[in-house]
Amino acid sequence: MRLSLASRCLDPLRRPSLIALTALGLAAVGIGSAAQAQTARKPSPYENARPLRPDEIEARKAEDAKRGGPAFLGQIRTQAEFQQLARVYNPGTPLEIPHVLFVIDRKHADRIYYIDTPRYTLHETFARERRLLPSTDKATLIAQYKDPQRRLLFGTLSWQRDLPGYTYEFWEGDRLTPELLALTGERLRATFYAPLRFKANSTMHEQTAQRAGLDFVTQEALLREQTFLPLNTGHAQGRLRIVASVDDTHDLAPTDILVLDEVPVALPPVAGLVTQRPSTLLSHVNLLAKGWRIPNAYVRDGVAALRQYDGQWVELDVSSNGYQVRPVAKPGAPATPPPKAAGLPLPKPDLTVKALKPLTGMATRDSRHCGVKAANLGALKSALAPLASVPDGFCIPFAQYAAFMQQLHVPERIAALEKRPDFASDANVRRSELAALRQDIIQAQPDPALAAAWRERWQQQLHGRGVFVRSSSNSEDLPGFSGAGLYTTVPNVTQADALPKAVLTVWASIYNFEAYEARRAAGIGQDGVVMGVLVQQAAASDSSGVMITRDPFDASRRYVTYISAKRGLGIKVVEGKRQAEQLMYSSWSKAVQVLSRSAEDTQLVADAAGGVREVPIEGSRQVLNDALVARLAAVGNQIKVRLGNVDQDIEWAVQGDKILILQSRPYIDGSK
Repeated sequence: MRLSLASRCLDPLRRPSLIALTALGLAAVGIGSAAQAQTARKPSPYENARPLRPDEIEARKAEDAKRGGPAFLGQIRTQAEFQQLARVYNPGTPLEIPHVLFVIDRKHADRIYYIDTPRYTLHETFARERRLLPSTDKATLIAQYKDPQRRLLFGTLSWQRDLPGYTYEFWEGDRLTPELLALTGERLRATFYAPLRFKANSTMHEQTAQRAGLDFVTQEALLREQTFLPLNTGHAQGRLRIVASVDDTHDLAPTDILVLDEVPVALPPVAGLVTQRPSTLLSHVNLLAKGWRIPNAYVRDGVAALRQYDGQWVELDVSSNGYQVRPVAKPGAPATPPPKAAGLPLPKPDLTVKALKPLTGMATRDSRHCGVKAANLGALKSALAPLASVPDGFCIPFAQYAAFMQQLHVPERIAALEKRPDFASDANVRRSELAALRQDIIQAQPDPALAAAWRERWQQQLHGRGVFVRSSSNSEDLPGFSGAGLYTTVPNVTQADALPKAVLTVWASIYNFEAYEARRAAGIGQDGVVMGVLVQQAAASDSSGVMITRDPFDASRRYVTYISAKRGLGIKVVEGKRQAEQLMYSSWSKAVQVLSRSAEDTQLVADAAGGVREVPIEGSRQVLNDALVARLAAVGNQIKVRLGNVDQDIEWAVQGDKILILQSRPYIDGSK
């Protein structure tokens, strides 16, 4: 038996009804290829193409004439006429969406053209052929999207299965006015056989519709109905297991395909993931799945849909528009494969630098003794003003960690454990032994002089204010291994006596079970891992989150920034347990697209006594306004340029009117 699902995904990234985007390089192309990734934009003809020459237009006319039927209609009186003109993406699937391009010519009594859409891939092609536009004038074309006095309106009419009903829409960057929107509605209602609703493709369109007093449907409303979201595409084979709680399941194996109620906070390496609650694309677990290159999907009611396969060996395929599960015979390989003999090489640590290092003055080369996290923040601290700032802090270098581990004979202890057959073959034994090791590290006493130096630096440089004590190892934030969420952060340390214990806790997190298992699966030698510690001033943030400096579903869309946000401290965003506010900003169209508003009804705030506490959220579910989204995107682009023009996964916070950068690591896309 083969089970499959194809359902609606992130609308602005895939909806064929956005074919109205003919200008500025954001147009969708025709149906030439098979159903493509519903979360990935198809290449735009405008990105690498030139305008058609007059002879090419004439050749196109001759070619189109062979198709038969009208090139356009002035009205659509039946469903059959709509289907006659429609182009259909993903026919025969739940993702099927028929759509018809339309043009309104304001110069000639607001005449409307419903276009034979398979024949004319772009509004522009039709308009130039009919001599509604000059044949080569790009400026005039762009004006049809920006000028309130434009001659032409370019839109798309689509059938929406989720409503159900018809909607009309425009490119998200179209500078519509209330008058133009009202005109469009009037002409469509006068010439189309069925009721229609305006679909807003950006916050700007929502505001325009509100000013026009027009009822509309939002992308967010449509996305709430989605039953599937590919968080990472790929293929896996393994034992499917329905698991109520990862924390309470101690026999997970790298060959398990997990079906969960929600995204866990931490996870050892597995073969695949299915969760039945929507989460944040940028949660630590989802980022790890990309790094591990495993399939990962949200499937509504996934537990019920897949219960028949619980305990069976299956193949899981996650594509951009659906997933498939198929039973297979269990292979002869052992259930728990041995660790890779060779894997990702770690940067060799410099243990000659023993002094504490303030972030101010650090550069990326300081990663050799303080880790990439601390070094990147140091490099950004002087580079982001006035757009953003980095909270002050200092680094406890690798050398201090290495010396302390030697005093506790930890390297010898790990070497002895790895020689034991039960430790090598049994994850439960590893979990137990590593927990005992962590406790021994945390309960040990650091050198009094070292602890005094940490407290003195905290008092003098950071004025004794609350700090986050964070990992900055040589086995995280790497181009091929993110390590997101594997190591421990101790939040909001406010007492001098608590600082040494927090440092030891971060040091001990090298041996967190999930971290050890992730390194083991990647073939990273445990004896090469060292931990730096970043002691950084806490930010009492009003909102916080994560952003990626490109479209995470389409690497070609470098002008897009994806942002996840929640109120308060950012811990809830990276945990991903409840859906965050998710936004897309295009530096090309200058449009903000809302994928979801935050589902949180509480937020985390710093407690004056230390640690964090949870408080209710009052008021609107909206976290970020458009101006702040554009500012964040600009900061993200500056960070990307400063860090070698490599796409970044950035943790940020907003405090009043200030943007604070808390971390930046290379974005790893492990989609297959």
